[in-house]
Formats: sequence, C-alpha cells, structure tokens
Amino acid sequence: MAIGYSIETVRKIKEADRKKLGVKLGLYCVDNNISVAEIAAKFGVSRTTVYNWFTGSCNPDKKISAKVTKYIDA
Repeated sequence: MAIGYSIETVRKIKEADRKKLGVKLGLYCVDNNISVAEIAAKFGVSRTTVYNWFTGSCNPDKKISAKVTKYIDA
C-alpha cells in the first residue's frame, strides 16, 4: 500500500474514471508513493480537494490542470 493511503482510498482511485486528470494524478501518486499532503502543498489546495481529484469527484481547474499535466509528464 502506498504512503498514507488507506485500502479504501486506493480502491476508489483505481475504480475511478482513468480519463480524468485528477484520477491520473491519483494513480501516479499511489504508484510513486507521493503523499496527498505533498500534492496539496505543491498545487496550493487542501488535502480534501486532492482526494476529490483522485477519486474523480472533481477535476483541477484550468490553471492548475496545466501544472498537474506537467507534473505527471515530468
């Protein structure tokens, strides 16, 4: 299991729509042991927002989306 992620959270991320940018970020973070707190600090959002991205409940706004894409692709 990845750093700080419950089994339930990992399950939700893996079952979410993988076409969504936030879900892609979640999968990337789980696979690379990157914490929600680190992502929240990097993008200037709350941990709750990051969890919502990861599970596909919402997506990063346009301004942040470009940064997230660059982060995943780096």
